[in-house]
Amino acid sequence: MINSLLMHPDSYKRPLLFVLIALIAGILFFYHPRPADHDVHAFLPQKEVTLTGRVERFYTPKPKSNNVIVKVLSVDGKPAGGYIYARLAGFEPLWKDTLEIKGRLQEPYGVDLLGNFNWRKYLAHKHIFTEIKSSDVRVVKPAVWPWRVLRSVRGDILRVLNESFPPSLAHIAGGVLLGERGELDPALYTAFQDSGAIHLLVASGGNVGFVTLMSLAFCGLFGLGRKKALWVALGVAGIYTLIAGADAPLMRAYFMTVCGCGGYYLGRNSGVWQGLILSCVVILLWYPASLFETGFQMSFLATAGLIVGLANYPVPGNWPKWARFFAQIFVATLSVQLVLLPVFTNVFYKVSLTGLIANMLLVPLASVLLALSFAYYVLSACHAGILLYYPTVFCLEVFQKLVEFFAGFKASSLSVSAWGAGTIVAYYAGLFWVFHLPKRAFAKRLLIPLAAVAVLALGTQFVANRHTRVYLLDEWYKNVVLVKTSGGGIFVVGNALAPEKIENALRKLGRLHADAVLITDTKPSKFDYTSLAPVVIRPFENNWPNESHWTFGRTCVKLIWGLHETQSGRLWYNTGYSGTDRDDVSYCFSGPRVPQFCVGAGAKLVRFQHKTVDPVTNHTVEEVL
Repeated sequence: MINSLLMHPDSYKRPLLFVLIALIAGILFFYHPRPADHDVHAFLPQKEVTLTGRVERFYTPKPKSNNVIVKVLSVDGKPAGGYIYARLAGFEPLWKDTLEIKGRLQEPYGVDLLGNFNWRKYLAHKHIFTEIKSSDVRVVKPAVWPWRVLRSVRGDILRVLNESFPPSLAHIAGGVLLGERGELDPALYTAFQDSGAIHLLVASGGNVGFVTLMSLAFCGLFGLGRKKALWVALGVAGIYTLIAGADAPLMRAYFMTVCGCGGYYLGRNSGVWQGLILSCVVILLWYPASLFETGFQMSFLATAGLIVGLANYPVPGNWPKWARFFAQIFVATLSVQLVLLPVFTNVFYKVSLTGLIANMLLVPLASVLLALSFAYYVLSACHAGILLYYPTVFCLEVFQKLVEFFAGFKASSLSVSAWGAGTIVAYYAGLFWVFHLPKRAFAKRLLIPLAAVAVLALGTQFVANRHTRVYLLDEWYKNVVLVKTSGGGIFVVGNALAPEKIENALRKLGRLHADAVLITDTKPSKFDYTSLAPVVIRPFENNWPNESHWTFGRTCVKLIWGLHETQSGRLWYNTGYSGTDRDDVSYCFSGPRVPQFCVGAGAKLVRFQHKTVDPVTNHTVEEVL
């Protein structure tokens, strides 16, 4: 069915695809997540409130609280809406229960530090703008019986797994089956990341598809007609989706499955592709902020890559079945990794080099584990779990050993820097052409337009990067300035932020290391910056103001006495050396196409062309010179 779909160029002429493209463009240019008028955020000035809301997700256990997303119904007896992130101490919230929560409202913590995770921004993209810390919680309305049954089954599955297997194996089984991996050992979690297998511990679209196919196969054993079997399979997959958490990736996958099966039911070959496009359109219309979620981007791109890759690069039918099986997994894994490469680089700054080979073994084994774990639970409920205990433990141990084996290679994962927007556009243009090479006539028509897109994107990026940019980073009055010159040089000025946070900022700017770290004062620092750059310049260690300067490529850096600014805007310099940790210096930059400017006051201001740029607390200020 898939082969007949995407091997034909007309697949990209469907009106629904153009609607999706227009919708994405509209969201990118015009949509900004913000609370509605009736959102609970409007009650934020009132610190202590009594809030009523419905639990919308399964909770996440934390050391001091159980955290969960709650759909707000009222605040202090007044109607309200929106969602809130609730931190409930000493209380276990159950899915779909209606709670009364007494506690303090607060803004989610967030620091807009270039290249680093921003919790407030992350929640905003989920349409959550407020948090509450509880002082008292009670259930005012239990969930109706269908929800109670579903959550009871989920809880019972996790209980059986946790009681039957060692912690690491139980967490792997819970992750593969329901996406509930619990608190994995940090070393094992890193191994899953480095081996490229972390996605297997998340209940995703692959799980929904596998459950659907297994249900169809089971129905076939009893001779049920295909169309009736579709209804049964969709029902089973729907129940699994709810038990696994009904989060965005699962709901997207299930909706796409429904659309695909609907197309098949109606005798249309375009069901899978149209299902993907239709599900994205509906989700973005209903929830535009999804576009900015990494999970949505990865889910859509991975599914599209699978459809196109498997359709345009089919495995020859005359190959042995075992060879066809592994070849299809190879094509699927390679397709997914290729389409997700820009996401991995720009979000995680890491690419797994062993993931392609590892997933050829781990993906089919994860499907076996999913079936084994569920079958073991069913047998355990009948007091016959011993029949599958040892096979399940064996497969779990093999799965863990394989993950650790592939993660053990020195080059299992590679740290990378982010790509520019032009590079990403050019990459996807080239990848689209490669994906359609088997359709030679179509690929030939695509070559010139896609090459033009790539050249235009890279050219625009090159022109934009010809300007010198200065980034003032501030985290609770701890400052660092990053300077990226038009010639490609990059410098770190200041020594107040942790090296790992500066490292993420450098990667966001497309570099793994800076050309130099320029220390601004003589205060003892608990941080070692030698990992950030080959050159670390410290003042007053044979480096004296107005006497020391350095050349990096075509950029000249000069050391001067500390530049400061008073509250009234007057500039002044400290012009002597006291020998204490109160002394500080500034650095001035100049060069071809680099307008002269200085960074001073402990990296708290930038002075250029008679203008001073100051930092903003917990915010990154970008200035183009």
